[in-house]
Amino acid sequence: MLKSTLWNPEYKKVDIVQNVDQYYPTSGRVILHVDMNAFYCSVHEAEDPDQYKGKATAVAGSVELRRGIIVTCSYAARRQGISTGMQVQKALRLCPSLILIKPDFHLYRKYSNAFMQIAYSYTPQLEAVSIDECYLDITGSRQFGTPLEIAEAIQRRIMEELGLPCSIGIAPNKLLAKIASDLKKPNGITVLRLRDVPGVLWNKPCNEMFGIGGKTAEKLRRLGIYSIGQLAAAEESMLVEHFGVMGSWLKRAGNGIDHGEVNPEREQSKSIGHTTTLPRDVVGLAEARPILLNLSDQVARRLRKQGLVAAGVQLTIRTPEMKTITRSRQLEAPTENADDIYKAVCDQFAKHWKGDKPIRLLGVTLQGLTPKEDSAIQLDLFDYERQPKKESLTKAMDMLRNKFGENAVLTAGMLSDSHSARLRNHKERGTSLQKDNLHEVDPADD
Repeated sequence: MLKSTLWNPEYKKVDIVQNVDQYYPTSGRVILHVDMNAFYCSVHEAEDPDQYKGKATAVAGSVELRRGIIVTCSYAARRQGISTGMQVQKALRLCPSLILIKPDFHLYRKYSNAFMQIAYSYTPQLEAVSIDECYLDITGSRQFGTPLEIAEAIQRRIMEELGLPCSIGIAPNKLLAKIASDLKKPNGITVLRLRDVPGVLWNKPCNEMFGIGGKTAEKLRRLGIYSIGQLAAAEESMLVEHFGVMGSWLKRAGNGIDHGEVNPEREQSKSIGHTTTLPRDVVGLAEARPILLNLSDQVARRLRKQGLVAAGVQLTIRTPEMKTITRSRQLEAPTENADDIYKAVCDQFAKHWKGDKPIRLLGVTLQGLTPKEDSAIQLDLFDYERQPKKESLTKAMDMLRNKFGENAVLTAGMLSDSHSARLRNHKERGTSLQKDNLHEVDPADD
């Protein structure tokens, strides 16, 4: 179970060997990649070990109707052939004893914050890249011991204090640290140096290189490049000719070279999105409206929390056959208002989607984000009178919902669909967890 334990100074390495400097480069960096293992399932196991420890479990979007997909699964489930993205019905056929668990994103965010606080106690140079992984630059952390001792201490503390397993990669750059953390799972620690790259990576297929997807790997195969070693030896000019600027990155990656730095600053979000897999197929705009309204409401809430406005909006639709389409449009003026977002996505839906085709997933993403104080929001004659009142009302509603929960103040349209109500439930909402949920817990979540 999650403990509110603060960092205990006794964990600090006190018997540091005098020659610890020899484990750190005179030039260059030491990077850790901390990757939580089967994070969502591990959190539930930590909360209720009697019910879940060592068992085949899976977090799924729609437990009651046995539909939807597997969000993640335990290692015991993976040994039964179950994998992320698999349909729940297929997973149950493979493993009838599979325990399905409803998502609790509020709980995941709290555990995420807790493990990152442990990592942060060893260096302020921490870059959170998702809810369950982060990079650490420990070049200046030699007072805690060697890189391996620091990794072992972080891994041990996360297990002892939170009950969660993690894998850690140790390397001279972020790329190799990420690859190293994937080599031993669960609960492994791997050191991957530049001189290790030929022996460890070069015989592997290109699609096992972090950052190379299926389409890129297929294009490389058509060029006669099947392994990472062949990629490392390829002519950079040829790669640039076929892949553009990415060709230079491919050449460097094949040789284990990465110049990216750990960035502890939380960059302003480039987009804010929210998607939901539906427990049953939705047909037509009338059925989609309450879901789009709640999605618009939630992304607008997150937008206002960051003091931003959006200049564009994107609608995402996925069919039962897993075909995904996205349609974007610019708004008439930058906005933070859910009504403007809702109207825009409904217009996109009506324009681009035939009413008789079923839908399995809907998503709303805000784009073109800028700080509100820097935006020139155009107002017509009537808006000049209404806008201050609207902003005051929105602020009051946000305060009430922060204090009493998302259901404290609702419009009539939000009440008509039981699944839409889940989007307002901080435990269940969201399959698209953005960086604005990292490092700190929202006031409404306390």
